[in-house]
Amino acid sequence: MLKHVPTREYRPTVTQLRTFVSIAEYGHFGTAATSLGISQPSLSQALVALESGLDVQLIERSTRKVIVTATGQELLTLAKATLASLDDFVAKAKGAQGGLEGGIAIGMIPTIAPYVLPEFLAKIRYQIPTLIPSVTEDKTEDLLDSLRHGKLDVALVARLDNNSGLKFEHLFTEEFVLVVPEGHRLAGRRNLKVSDIAQSELLLLDDGHCLRDQVLDLCRQTKHGGDIQNLTRATSLNTLIQLVAARQGITLVPLSAVAAEHRRPGVAFATFAGGATAAGRQMGYAFRSSSARGEDYAELGEIMKQAYYHAEHASREMLDELL
Repeated sequence: MLKHVPTREYRPTVTQLRTFVSIAEYGHFGTAATSLGISQPSLSQALVALESGLDVQLIERSTRKVIVTATGQELLTLAKATLASLDDFVAKAKGAQGGLEGGIAIGMIPTIAPYVLPEFLAKIRYQIPTLIPSVTEDKTEDLLDSLRHGKLDVALVARLDNNSGLKFEHLFTEEFVLVVPEGHRLAGRRNLKVSDIAQSELLLLDDGHCLRDQVLDLCRQTKHGGDIQNLTRATSLNTLIQLVAARQGITLVPLSAVAAEHRRPGVAFATFAGGATAAGRQMGYAFRSSSARGEDYAELGEIMKQAYYHAEHASREMLDELL
């Protein structure tokens, strides 16, 4: 009598899926191997095992470039979703006993991190001492990419529009403050209109900073809207303000930055009539739509909001003295 031997259907490993996603994302075997912390031969072996198990070609190899096949493109979306779900599964299990505890990876954009981070971390230590945050400061798109790939759990960013796979929860609206050289015609004003900035050279952050895009939205109401390629750019708010002090132009900064930056010699401030309604940005936290930790992130978001209001209060006090 013949003994029936069941056929076991192939199932890819997590390592194989991460290998495929990394190669597809980076387009280079060496870079993908480095990102995963493994050797290139190990990376190649994992990909071969995945393709052999599925009996499909996912990646075309050549001496010059890596190409994801049509089938690979279809499966790439599912592979990413599978890995994201697995990361959320682990994160949920870690927090199941007590909500926010253990390690959590938090991202913040550079135009708010320096001003709210000290108070935010202090509040975390006091309110949730069992939570161990690791913070990454980066441009918005890089933070969102890290969120999608499970490298971050949550990020403090400006308002998102139609970002697939991510949720955005609004926390507060922050007004912009104008920074000008001392003696400038707009220095000390409290009733600015957006059109008032049309007569001066506007200094902006470089491409990739969401604050740049937000300011350019305002610039569409001025002469700068049609000539944005000629505007001076910088990589940080600190550099922008130094350029203002050197009388190279004017710039807009978030309100939370004023308390930290007001002592710089050679600069003055002005505010807009209507505050954030006239010139401002919406801030909140983003996380993966597939995450089951929405309540945890809402609690963390409240602490982010408290930290921002602390910086906002300090900045308003400074402006009351300066204007």
